[in-house]
Amino acid sequence: MLNNLSQYSIQLASNSPRRRELLAGLGIQYNVATLPKIDESYPETLQGSEIPSYIARQKAQAYSRMMKSDTLLITADTIVWLNGKVYGKPTNEEHAKQMLRELSGQTHTVITGVAITTCHKQKVFAVESYVTFATLSDEEIDYYVTHYRPYDKAGAYGIQEWIGYIGVTELKGSYFNVMGLPIQRLYNELKNF
Repeated sequence: MLNNLSQYSIQLASNSPRRRELLAGLGIQYNVATLPKIDESYPETLQGSEIPSYIARQKAQAYSRMMKSDTLLITADTIVWLNGKVYGKPTNEEHAKQMLRELSGQTHTVITGVAITTCHKQKVFAVESYVTFATLSDEEIDYYVTHYRPYDKAGAYGIQEWIGYIGVTELKGSYFNVMGLPIQRLYNELKNF
């Protein structure tokens, strides 16, 4: 599988243990590359899927000086989108709780932008999944934030954690996209790269 990639040294540019786990599930050899403090800002005019696609491209640009002729770099960014508002990673405990209060009882969109980059080519795509939360009590939100500390997660939650077990009533789209990497779409893009 994915024999077309044998000419490449595959690099996943991510600090996310979930992305590492998902990419490992494809059974391909890869290394992890990380840089400190990559700028994840974006123009305010961008909307929805434009935002994580832009950031995935920017992350690839940040790694460009490290790339060799045989490097295939995978970068990604995930956001939660609700009513025209972006929910990225929370800055602190109260911010995480506020995000979850706003997502409670709502259907939001989880969007992951992915860039596959070599020295000569780049493919960027975004995948959307729709997640509906039950109405969450303050006690449930406090418990989750206190015990799981979801400060590295867009929208302040991990679907694979306690809050996903008790709070998610419906999911349309890719579960793995909500975890942070739309692995089925990535597989198909790599197959055709």
